[in-house]
Amino acid sequence: MGRLDGKVAVITGGASGIGRASARRFAAEGAKVVVADLDEAGGTAVATEIAGRFVRADVTDPAQVAAMYDQAIDAFGGLDVCFNNAGISPPDDTSILTTDLEAWRRVQDVNLTSVFLCCQAGIARLLEHGGGSVINTASFVAVLGAATSQISYTASKGGVLALSRELGVQFARRGVRVNALCPGPVNTPLLQELFAKDPGRAARRLVHVPMGRFGEPEEVAAAAAFLASDDASFITATTFLVDGGIHAAYVTPLDGE
Repeated sequence: MGRLDGKVAVITGGASGIGRASARRFAAEGAKVVVADLDEAGGTAVATEIAGRFVRADVTDPAQVAAMYDQAIDAFGGLDVCFNNAGISPPDDTSILTTDLEAWRRVQDVNLTSVFLCCQAGIARLLEHGGGSVINTASFVAVLGAATSQISYTASKGGVLALSRELGVQFARRGVRVNALCPGPVNTPLLQELFAKDPGRAARRLVHVPMGRFGEPEEVAAAAAFLASDDASFITATTFLVDGGIHAAYVTPLDGE
């Protein structure tokens, strides 16, 4: 038996990166998965691969968020896991001295407001179905400062972290667990796009990771599957770091040390 047998999960941003890897892992663990994304081709391909369901959803739109969960319930008869993973990291989000207000607002809308909307609609439906697990993708940048700044991204992930902690406490006695999943730098299209034109910027960040490499989407998906499962039944309101040790590093080892 899989750890997620009988559970219904909705994963936003499920067409690529961490979301796609998580959809595959959740399905392998026995869950029925709804892949939500704006990318119809990519999302449909993932849903078909795992015998799930694709829902096109703009997670910044309250009506589409509500419909996303209702379609999951209609398709699979319930709702147990909300993995609120959609996010962006555009190149025009940089230093506070250069990031304009439109870029700031766009990132906040996708990365933070969407999590608010997904939690608002998702938790209401989880309560109707006896409880469940909410996993919100934050980031290691929510607990660290960086001189190579993406100011709106960092602020949005700090907001996700605080929101998750608050909800985890608020709903702890009502059967809903809420945790913030905080990946380190992960080898996803977002990171590849960010560093493609500036290998030096990538190298500057990589040196701070004790393991000496970026993470893989499947490694974060494994953590998400744990948080979604009953194995994590006493875990809520946590900052769940999956970052290769970057949050704890003062200096990192040389090879062979």
